[in-house]
Amino acid sequence: MTSYTLPVAANPPSAAPGTVYTVASGDLRLSANVTCWPTQQQLEADLTAAVNALGWKVERGHGVDAGKGHGFIDSQRAGIEVFKRIPADAPLIVVEAVWQYSHHVLAGLRSHRGPILIVANWSGEFPGLVGLLNLTASLTKAGVRHSALWSRDFTDEWAVGGLRTWLETGELRHDTSHVRDLPDLSDDPEVALGRSLAGQLATEKAIIGVFDEGCMGMYNAIFDDELINPLGIYKERLSQSALVAEMARVPDEEARAVRRWLDDAGMTFHVGTDEASELTEAQLLSQFKMYIAALRISDDYGLDAVGIQYQQGLKDTVPASDLAEGLLNNVQRPPVLSRDGSRELYPGVPLPHFNEVDEGVAVDSLVTNRIWTAMGLDPATTLHDIRWGERYGDDFVWVFEISGSVPASHNGGYDRSYSMRQPPMFFPLGGGTLSGVSKPGEIVWSRVFIMDGVLHVDLGRGTVVELPAEETQRRLDATTPQWPIMHAVLHGVDRDQLMARHKANHVNVAYAPDAGTADKALRVKAAMFAELGVRVHLCGAVDI
Repeated sequence: MTSYTLPVAANPPSAAPGTVYTVASGDLRLSANVTCWPTQQQLEADLTAAVNALGWKVERGHGVDAGKGHGFIDSQRAGIEVFKRIPADAPLIVVEAVWQYSHHVLAGLRSHRGPILIVANWSGEFPGLVGLLNLTASLTKAGVRHSALWSRDFTDEWAVGGLRTWLETGELRHDTSHVRDLPDLSDDPEVALGRSLAGQLATEKAIIGVFDEGCMGMYNAIFDDELINPLGIYKERLSQSALVAEMARVPDEEARAVRRWLDDAGMTFHVGTDEASELTEAQLLSQFKMYIAALRISDDYGLDAVGIQYQQGLKDTVPASDLAEGLLNNVQRPPVLSRDGSRELYPGVPLPHFNEVDEGVAVDSLVTNRIWTAMGLDPATTLHDIRWGERYGDDFVWVFEISGSVPASHNGGYDRSYSMRQPPMFFPLGGGTLSGVSKPGEIVWSRVFIMDGVLHVDLGRGTVVELPAEETQRRLDATTPQWPIMHAVLHGVDRDQLMARHKANHVNVAYAPDAGTADKALRVKAAMFAELGVRVHLCGAVDI
């Protein structure tokens, strides 16, 4: 007779009738969770009132930790433990007023059998909408059925109607009629260029450098080699510790030369002396060393694009990476020489950087760089968070905003760019941004994502508009005033259509000099992606 110890089978709880269970995924950073907790509490109160008014009860799936000062799920382990106590077949709402780490709840959501709804408040104060988009994109990649809903306070007719539909049916569908599959393309110079560039990439291949994968729980931003290798794109997996080590080898004088170049170019640095709350010269020196180190390591490995995770690994080690990232993305930038001083690295071209190692943006920025270069356009490209938006005049104007990695040309040049200290809540060691207000003009926007186990791309057109200074400042103050902002009007795509469809928290953008050229660039991009085997979808009013 054996003496094996068999596990005791868990006795899963039963769902209470007429009850909705809620969970709240949070940040990994205590400072962010504590700061954002009052806003989360208000959203939960608003949602509970709406659910109660429809005749249902709300059961919060986990308590508030008085010692920590918040009630968020703040780790993957915590999420696994919480889901052990939630009936697997119960209706479940994930409530998000903040940026959240999707992997905190992904394990529980993968095995949850009941209907799932992700909700966020329509507010720019904290990036809850960004968190919602990341979680829904992660669930899309994972093949987990879910619905989503957003509202200022869940009292408006649209949101209440959507909530009622989900409670009664377990599913909520939004209008995505703005999306259509790419039709067959007739032969013309743009299609020929796209197909030729696709053949070159697939044959000659490219390398993207990944400084640590899986930033901030973004499961959706990790693209398996088996999906991108057929495109001709391969990963060089690098450690952020190697980046810090290379930074330590950069002499102070080289870093100061970067600062002098930027001063001469007209960039403004808002500096002080308090390391805890202000941008300091020491922080900037570290960031310029990161810029130099990133170029040297990229040269070592022959990289065609590079992504620095920064969070979580570097936030307690060095100042923010965003300033270095924005410099890398620009054509005109401070020159960096090889270690022996014999040659300039990547002269006269950007080294595309995919912020937060979002590998969907890596694929997109690499493709965009090659197309824009071949067309003789400024190849500077970047990502933004889809942060928030409101109507202004006749248009719905989005706030596209990211933590500082935009190229200066998107702001109109270095003389229209500035650097401010990153918020201590997210960046304890500070560091400057590469900020500004994006110049008015025509853009192509896009997103590469994973759905049903294959690569897809959504392509659309937009116009960056200029708003009055006071409106720009109001929007900055309503979001994160230190960060660069883009006022984007998307063609033929309304607010709820974009939120319902977009499979990422990030959107990739690139400028064109006029609408006709932007339409041509989008056509080249569609042809190139299609030739590479990516499933192409056109969004909104696209002239193709």
